[in-house]
Amino acid sequence: MNKVNNLIVIKENHILITSFGKLCRKLRIDNGDLLKDMANKIGVASSYLSAVENGKRNIPEEWIEKIAASYLLGPSELAELRQAALESQKTLKVDFEGIGIEDKLVFMDLIREFKNLDERDKAKIKEILLKNKKEGKDYVHK
Repeated sequence: MNKVNNLIVIKENHILITSFGKLCRKLRIDNGDLLKDMANKIGVASSYLSAVENGKRNIPEEWIEKIAASYLLGPSELAELRQAALESQKTLKVDFEGIGIEDKLVFMDLIREFKNLDERDKAKIKEILLKNKKEGKDYVHK
């Protein structure tokens, strides 16, 4: 098995599966469930669940809690599920309500250029964000 970006490649079957999909599959196996059983528990079509597991669709936010409740996940298992979902997300939804146009533009520039930053610059940004978080500063500039 090789890790490619946020997809796990299983060469034997030529199947692509995300970290989230891998964890869901493990939950199903551990509980004797089929894909359709899990889909029924969270109230979706099995084809939709399959598409999410394989990275073809994004993970709906409400699925985390539904899966946790359906499979009685403890705190550490819930944290693992959240981490897998985060690793597997292909897009990010951002609420810009109350944020001015200049800050939106800065945010969009940061996102576009982030992959081009070196590790030192990324560390500086993280340091600033952690400092602001510890000081209780609001990230929204009004």
